[in-house]
Amino acid sequence: MTLWLPAIIAFLLGSIPFGLLIAKSKGINIREHGSGNIGATNVLRVVGKKYGITCFFLDFLKGLVPAMLGITLVRFSSQNNPMELTFLSDWATTLPDTEQTKVQIIQVITGLCAVLGHNYSPWVGFKGGKGIATSAGVLTAFMPAALILLIPIWAAVFFTTKYVSLASIVAALSLPILTHWGARFHHVNGDKTQPTLWEAGTWNKPLFFFATFIALMAVWKHRANIKRLLAGTENRFGSKKN
Repeated sequence: MTLWLPAIIAFLLGSIPFGLLIAKSKGINIREHGSGNIGATNVLRVVGKKYGITCFFLDFLKGLVPAMLGITLVRFSSQNNPMELTFLSDWATTLPDTEQTKVQIIQVITGLCAVLGHNYSPWVGFKGGKGIATSAGVLTAFMPAALILLIPIWAAVFFTTKYVSLASIVAALSLPILTHWGARFHHVNGDKTQPTLWEAGTWNKPLFFFATFIALMAVWKHRANIKRLLAGTENRFGSKKN
C-alpha cells in the first residue's frame, strides 16, 4: 500500500478542477462558455488573462507536486534525482537497484495518475481538461531537459499559427521522440567515457511508454480541435469568437 500511496495522492490532487473553481468565483460556469473546457486556455479566453495564467500555474502544480512526491517516496538505492523532496526522505521506501524498473514504473504511474485526475476528474462527472499544463508539471519532475526543448517547439508553432491546440498537439507528439533521443544522448553517470544509457540498457523504459501514452492521450483529448483545424473553423488565439 505504501508503494502505491503516491499514485492515489496524485489522482486526488490532479482531480481538483481549478479552472471550474476559478471561473465559479467570478460567477461563471466555465463549462457553458467558450469551448466548455475547464482548462487554462478556456479560462483565459472567458474569464480573463490573469485568471487563465493562475489556472495554468495551479494545473501545472497538480502535476509537479505529485510527481516529485512519487520520486521521493518510492526510490531505488542509487537514485540521484535533483527533483527529490529531501525533507521527506525519512518517509521514503527504498528498494534495491535490482528493482529499478519496478520503482520507475511506480513513479511513472504516479505522474500518469495526476494527468488522469485532471482529464477525468470525478468531481465534474469524470470530465476535465486536456492535460497539457498538468503534463508539463509532471515532465518538469521527470525530465526537465525535455520540457526545456518542448517550450520552444510549442512557442514556434503557436506564434506561427496562433493555434493553441495545434501547438499543444505538436509539442505532445514531440515528447516520445525527445525521450528516446535523450536515452541515446546521455551517458551513464554523466561520464562521456561511459556508454550511453541506451547502449547500457539502463534507460528509463517506463518513462518512454509514459511519454508515448500522454502524447496519444493529448491528441485524443484534442480530437474536436483537430476536426475544427481540418475544417478551418478552429479559433485562433485572440479571436473574439467563442
